Amino acid sequence: MKVFLHVCCGPCTIYPLRVLREKGEEVTGYFYNPNIHPFMEFKRRLATLQDYAKLSGLPLIQDTGYGLTEFVRKIAFHEADRCNICYFLRLEKTAALAKEMGFDAFSTTLLYSKYQRHSRLIAACEKLSTQYKIPFYYHDFRKGWQDGIDISKELEMYRQPYCGCIYSEQERYDKSLRKK
Repeated sequence: MKVFLHVCCGPCTIYPLRVLREKGEEVTGYFYNPNIHPFMEFKRRLATLQDYAKLSGLPLIQDTGYGLTEFVRKIAFHEADRCNICYFLRLEKTAALAKEMGFDAFSTTLLYSKYQRHSRLIAACEKLSTQYKIPFYYHDFRKGWQDGIDISKELEMYRQPYCGCIYSEQERYDKSLRKK
């Protein structure tokens, strides 16, 4: 099966790619992440992913345009639902492109992170699967969370300290927003 895998960054690609290849799937990565802020963080995550794609032999399609304006316009005044909007924004483009390019299914490395809202990701992907008439390849990649971290450290990869958006950056560094 040819799987079009939305990839958010290099470290989060390690374990899902390994699992999919072990299952015999032919994987192509797709980098589309207009949520990442600031610009230098976007560039650093993309460069790390490009290096890992070369190292692992992962074919990679890249949307290298910095889409912050589009992202902020969609999120503004809807901050409480920002993760759902962000998932849909990125995964809709993934599903549409997977269908257009003749892939058998699509998936995402966002399913690897224990910090993402897993059930909401699944719901968005299932909706897009129906809308674009392309199967959503589901696998709970969170089981390999520590494996991916360990390998990324061995490879001395850049590992980002927050999800990517301006809001998650603030939550990461603004002590007044930390959970008690």
